[in-house]
Amino acid sequence: MFKTITVILLVGLVAWAYQAIQPPPPKICGTPGGPPVTAPRVQLKDGRYLAYEEHGVPKGEAKYKVVFVHGFYCCRHDASFFLPEKTAEELGIYLVSFDRAGYGESTPNPKRTLKSTALDIEELADQLGLGSKFHVIGFSMGGQVIWTCLKYIPHRLAGATLVAPVANYWWPGFPHNVSKEAYNQQLLRDRFAVGIAHYFPWLTYWWNTQKWLASSAVEYITHQGEYHSLHSDLNIGFGKWEFDPTDLENPFPNNEASVHLWHGDDDLLVPAMLQRYIAGKLPWVNYHELKGAGHLLYYEGVPDAILKAALLGEK
Repeated sequence: MFKTITVILLVGLVAWAYQAIQPPPPKICGTPGGPPVTAPRVQLKDGRYLAYEEHGVPKGEAKYKVVFVHGFYCCRHDASFFLPEKTAEELGIYLVSFDRAGYGESTPNPKRTLKSTALDIEELADQLGLGSKFHVIGFSMGGQVIWTCLKYIPHRLAGATLVAPVANYWWPGFPHNVSKEAYNQQLLRDRFAVGIAHYFPWLTYWWNTQKWLASSAVEYITHQGEYHSLHSDLNIGFGKWEFDPTDLENPFPNNEASVHLWHGDDDLLVPAMLQRYIAGKLPWVNYHELKGAGHLLYYEGVPDAILKAALLGEK
């Protein structure tokens, strides 16, 4: 009898554990039971939709066309922080931001890879008629996406800017002592979150949805579900990459475009020492470190400096 009860309890425990780590299906915008569609969207070749938002001067009057890539737990609306209205008019900037797959009102991508977001950007630019070349600016986790643009679609870029980009502690190019020191500078909770995403991605959903570890509040950003937005970001961003950004060759050897990386030396989310190492290995990256600045680099004057460096080449 004792053996029978033990087996039943073990089977029950395994069944509970299996259910606990399985993410629920996403609530897709525009489908029965899903959130409503309120934003303009383009339909991609694979049938998914990308929601987008236009900023700055009218596209037909723009001198510069820019695609903005938002960060973790953000959405297309965040682009407004990085484009002062006066600067947009002065320089003639048209900027389009979009909800990355699974965020806001963009369809989740269960087949998402490192390359897929870069290809989404290229297809969005084509459908909106941005021309053969355009600028890209990415913030935080969106900054990490810019590395994939430099890898997979450099021929489409008029320039690229990474603003406080998230770095993967397991990129092979980082010396062990550098990545270890930077990893240990994180808050303990963040160390666990990115460590699980790297070593045990199948546990990411469970780890990040326990009530005693994370908030259960439902937000617009994740109203289609957290797994295909936040958790997918963690698994891909801190998983095993198919290339190492620290080994990238200059995609613009004839100086036909430039790459800029901006970071605050007091960033508590992404240690600046990682960016310094990258800048040391990639001399073609123009590195700008802001003293006393944290992760949110959109306080007064900084967005202007970022845009003028990217578009005008100002130091």
